[in-house]
Amino acid sequence: MAERKPRVTDWRLVVQSRLDRVRADLAALGPSDPVDPEGDVWRRTAEAQAAVVEAMLSDREPWWRMVPSWWSGWYIERAWRALHEAEVATISAERGFLGRLPGLQARVAQYLDEDDPRRRALEALRPGEFTPAVERAIVVDALRAAYDNSDFAHAGSRALRNKLIAASLVLFVINTVLGVVGIVKPGIIPLCVDPKENALPTVCPGGTAKASGVDVWLVQVLGAFGAVLAAVVLLLRRRPSLSPYVMIGYQALIKIMLGAALAVVGILALGAGVTSGLIGIPSAAALLLWAVIFGYAQQIGTRLLDKYTDEVLDQARPLPDADGPRVAPR
Repeated sequence: MAERKPRVTDWRLVVQSRLDRVRADLAALGPSDPVDPEGDVWRRTAEAQAAVVEAMLSDREPWWRMVPSWWSGWYIERAWRALHEAEVATISAERGFLGRLPGLQARVAQYLDEDDPRRRALEALRPGEFTPAVERAIVVDALRAAYDNSDFAHAGSRALRNKLIAASLVLFVINTVLGVVGIVKPGIIPLCVDPKENALPTVCPGGTAKASGVDVWLVQVLGAFGAVLAAVVLLLRRRPSLSPYVMIGYQALIKIMLGAALAVVGILALGAGVTSGLIGIPSAAALLLWAVIFGYAQQIGTRLLDKYTDEVLDQARPLPDADGPRVAPR
């Protein structure tokens, strides 16, 4: 039987490139130093963790485990954690690891606060100030703390992704039930508007003066269309994601599902006379236009969700700015 090739995804490409660097650094270490037995221990640790990363990249789980592993983030987070430990061990195995001090300080500054004692100790470290064992301990503690924050941020991103998926499924079920009820019993969800005070005729989404089975679906589709417009705006202003979990699709799905639901609620409000004397609905086209507007209006609420998602992703992908080394404070 032909060997199954590993899947190619964005996070695998990034992890693979960094794993290649680890293996190149290990190959450049040369023979073991009998004067520094601790370095040999770190070398073996790095090789073991690199093997774990390789297994995570090349393994193909059975089909019945794909959804649980995707939901739990097992392969992504196991690979990243093992890669981080391999990088720490590789640096610690080098005899002249303090030659990497500027890069180590910059990496740690991305994830640790300025007042974190481990970051301060690393930034104050000067070659030759302590014994190699103490210098190595300072570097390892700071790097592990930085990588732990990164790994915890990845877990937070996954938790948010799963919440978005769950909320989208709930909204999908609600919208589907409303649509089916509208077909089975037209008019049970009253979406027709009867503005008697404006001497206008009764208007229904289907274009008739009587409720029909397509009314709910029409309102939901037009509301979803309005939400798609908001999702396009979100897509245009969103910068490329450096996180292993990409949220833009799930955010758009929430907007679409919520837009369809809010369109139904908005048209119900018009039919209930909430806007009596303020808004006249002369035709079905005007009613459907309001469905689009109500669908787009979900942006008012989901902007808070978008802001929170940006904050969560910034924890997993800190980027430099003018005022400091990170976008989002910890």
